[in-house]
Amino acid sequence: MRHSLPLAPQFYVTAPQPCPYLPGRMERKLFTALQGDNAAELNDALSHQGFRRSQNVLYRPSCTECSACLSARIDVRKFKPSKSQRRILKRNEGLRRKATSPWATEEQYELFRTYLDARHADGGMADMDVFEFAAMVEETPIRTRVVEYTNAENRLLTAVCLTDVLEDGLSMVYSFFQPDLMRQSLGTYLILDHIRIAQEANLPYVYLGYWVPGSDKMGYKARFSGLEVFLRNKWQPIQQPETIHQDDLPAAADPIAEQVAKIKLPTSSEPVR
Repeated sequence: MRHSLPLAPQFYVTAPQPCPYLPGRMERKLFTALQGDNAAELNDALSHQGFRRSQNVLYRPSCTECSACLSARIDVRKFKPSKSQRRILKRNEGLRRKATSPWATEEQYELFRTYLDARHADGGMADMDVFEFAAMVEETPIRTRVVEYTNAENRLLTAVCLTDVLEDGLSMVYSFFQPDLMRQSLGTYLILDHIRIAQEANLPYVYLGYWVPGSDKMGYKARFSGLEVFLRNKWQPIQQPETIHQDDLPAAADPIAEQVAKIKLPTSSEPVR
């Protein structure tokens, strides 16, 4: 006999720590483990509700005095590249894309370290060694790909994106690239190319992680048309991101018990014995 039973993951809250995006604020995360035979279904369901994956953990901001972190995605059907984005695509025509299984290499780690040292020397990943890097890439219970971009002329690895394949899109988990190639705007190019991949695969969305209005680090995500954010428990299209200010957002997240109660979990149709 078959029954439909909800999965019952346990949710936890991290201790407050300084926010990496907005000075003077504290961040806190709601999280749960991503494991078991239904990991893919759980990842899909929670990604649809603003969660992100980091190795075997799904998390979402749950700050006591702020709700400025908005989960963002691009509706690829509504996306139209701007003139500057078309120029970026043109400048990167010499890159060759290759998608592989999630396996870390020394070449990837060298590029990762070069990127961190130049862009995020004081960030949370600054001390990550090669074993921790391998864990970040390889510890995934779901369908994940490492998308590499290589220079066609000298065959040097130029950019890498760790990408999850969801039921309704691509989730860009983490990306890094040659930091000295400023003119190529590689961060923007990776998003543009993932939009292209999603279009080719008939997947409706590209998930970008979190966009924080007022944060210079996150400003680039607001430059894509077709942008949507998860706000007040639903995805909402954003026509003019520059009009969204932190003061217009809720002052804080709902209490943890209310948040967990509102989370929609997937169901399992496995037979009950």
